[in-house]
Amino acid sequence: MRNFILNPAYTEDDLGIPVPNDKHAVTMCLPTWASVIGYEEARDKVMSKLQSGYPRFVLNPAVQRLFRKSEKAVANEGEKVIVFPSRDVAQRALRYIESKTGVALRIASYDGLQVLIMPEELYAIGMEYWRFSGEVVSSRQALDVLDEGGLWEYNNDDLLRRLECFGGYDEGDVYLYESGMSAAFAVHRKLRELTPSKKSLQLDFPYVDILKIQNHFGAGAVFLPVSEGELFDEALKRIRDGEFSSVFCEAPSNPLMRVTDLAKIRAACDDGNVPLVIDDTVCSNFNVDVKPYADVVTSSLTKWVAGNGKVMAGAVQLVKSSKFYGELKDFFDNECGESHSRLYAQDAAILDEGSKDFLERMGQINITSAGVVSYLLTHEVVDEVWYPSLNTKELYDKVMTERGGYGGLISFTLKNEKKSAKFFDSLRITKGPSFGMNFSLACPYTLLAHYDELEWAKNCGVSNNLIRLSVGNESLSDLINRFDEAFAAL
Repeated sequence: MRNFILNPAYTEDDLGIPVPNDKHAVTMCLPTWASVIGYEEARDKVMSKLQSGYPRFVLNPAVQRLFRKSEKAVANEGEKVIVFPSRDVAQRALRYIESKTGVALRIASYDGLQVLIMPEELYAIGMEYWRFSGEVVSSRQALDVLDEGGLWEYNNDDLLRRLECFGGYDEGDVYLYESGMSAAFAVHRKLRELTPSKKSLQLDFPYVDILKIQNHFGAGAVFLPVSEGELFDEALKRIRDGEFSSVFCEAPSNPLMRVTDLAKIRAACDDGNVPLVIDDTVCSNFNVDVKPYADVVTSSLTKWVAGNGKVMAGAVQLVKSSKFYGELKDFFDNECGESHSRLYAQDAAILDEGSKDFLERMGQINITSAGVVSYLLTHEVVDEVWYPSLNTKELYDKVMTERGGYGGLISFTLKNEKKSAKFFDSLRITKGPSFGMNFSLACPYTLLAHYDELEWAKNCGVSNNLIRLSVGNESLSDLINRFDEAFAAL
């Protein structure tokens, strides 16, 4: 088994390999700037080498096999299928496609899962739902069906208690989902039911698909990329006037590591009776506690909590002091049942195991990351660094926990942007999408997340040449040596 701390995946020979080296890996190696562009443009020389990928974007081989096998069983010639974990999810996907196309679809059962059947020309639209909703069949679930071993069962009580303890939530107020996006989507689905004609509000530049959810489902979204100045004051007034169905933000945001003025937003939401949704994934609840401001908190557990890159999962966490608590509690109790989980049982077991060293891991990652930031700030070729201790520090400190620091995610650019690709290609750190693993991971974030909208991202203050680093368990001296090597290659 490859040790990615000692032997990172960063060369052209590593293109497409699973990261980590596991058949359930949640990402893959894109080792060069050119390979990232090739991936975004779906060039065969890159796509043909992908052995894995982030499950909402790249189907795991086991899930591909499940799609093919179920298609042979239930579809007709000229039809394709997408397999979903439950009837409710398949019906939501059906309504999404039918609303866009006007074409009637059908659903069939297959070994405990649900198969949405469609004309092959509509498959791409169906996979939009798969990506945006995050309501996906996991690779472990797919293998259990394919191998006819039966679907797993798992008592996740210990896992739930641990997650409640991590974030300081009351017993029974944490719910597990198939992905962080699925958790956010569930919250959005419920909140738009309360005021279906109103748009939501997204504050500050977010992870790309959080905004996609709000724009593709319901009445749409209003987006404010920078939460300060006159536009922010105007947004607060509109919140107080009750204009929005909900307000979404991240604390801090990805990739610019900013925290909005949550106290002002909370006060405006109280005045306008508008629920506030805060995502704490970037630094995790080891480092930030947003409960005093949020009505509901979402998290991608795929990242820091799991830490191993072998399982995708998300969480919805309810805040008991919220005026919306009762309605939200009823909804999530009903949707997730007594287990408080829609996460596949075997995935819950992997998450349970991976989360056991979360607190110890994050403490050390905070220390190492602070050292990396100090190094980058003093390097002559580095232009700008984004990190919570540098960006909106005063606002971040208001939500920082007593045990916490500033997290393990760092963004930066070079003064000579034309050298970004050469630096990235030379960096002896595992390259690929995602973050929060126990080994460091780097990517040209804007190219990966916004390749089809680079000018828009640039206008929002996100450089096309931004490099994002997720710090792992390597020593500070080791990481600095690797950076020195890459800078020396310029």
